[in-house]
Amino acid sequence: MTITLITGGNKGLGYETARRLIEIGHKVYIGARNEELGKKAADELGAKFVLLDVTEDASVSDAVAQIVKSEGRLDVLINNAGISGPYTKPEDVTADEIRQVYETNVFGIVRVTNAFLPLLRKSDAPVIVNVTSGLGSFGMVTNPETMESKVNSLTYTSSKSAVTMLTVQYAKGLPDIRINAADPGATATDLNGHAGHQTVQEGTDAIVSLATIGKDGPTGTIIDRKGTLPW
Repeated sequence: MTITLITGGNKGLGYETARRLIEIGHKVYIGARNEELGKKAADELGAKFVLLDVTEDASVSDAVAQIVKSEGRLDVLINNAGISGPYTKPEDVTADEIRQVYETNVFGIVRVTNAFLPLLRKSDAPVIVNVTSGLGSFGMVTNPETMESKVNSLTYTSSKSAVTMLTVQYAKGLPDIRINAADPGATATDLNGHAGHQTVQEGTDAIVSLATIGKDGPTGTIIDRKGTLPW
């Protein structure tokens, strides 16, 4: 059985990804920083819950210890936890605002990925999926025909550009692990006030696709549900 951990898995894209992976036979651990909401989601889905705040070293270490004790390995890590932050005008953005978003969206991926590497390396076919966004794609935001080009959010968009580059650099440095990034697209979730035009099932297509690749699958790529995303 494939052992999968999804950070920020108690709602939205994380919740739907968990549902779909459980449906095809994965044993899923939902990581959430809110114990009540995390346990409720896990119970609804038939998943396991692990208390996990990606911004806290001690919380991440405790989550690793729990999965070491219960499973002894991890096959798939989905770095899904993310926040949008305030949509402040570029001239009004503060370093503290950027730091807060990066703490979850960027540093959280580094913190969780590095902590779980020993468990991933006990898998026969370890996989990491980083949830990014077309809003962080230079190709998308500079194309006037895309929705992404109409958004001017210095903090969130730059954090997702960083996620994509982290993905590429991890893939280059860790060739024994398949590491890719998924862009859900404009999906209706709490993150965007349910403003997206896609359903959560459509939004998780790319995530599920990358979470289920084999040991000969791609690495260092970024896709959405339609295919390769321009970088």
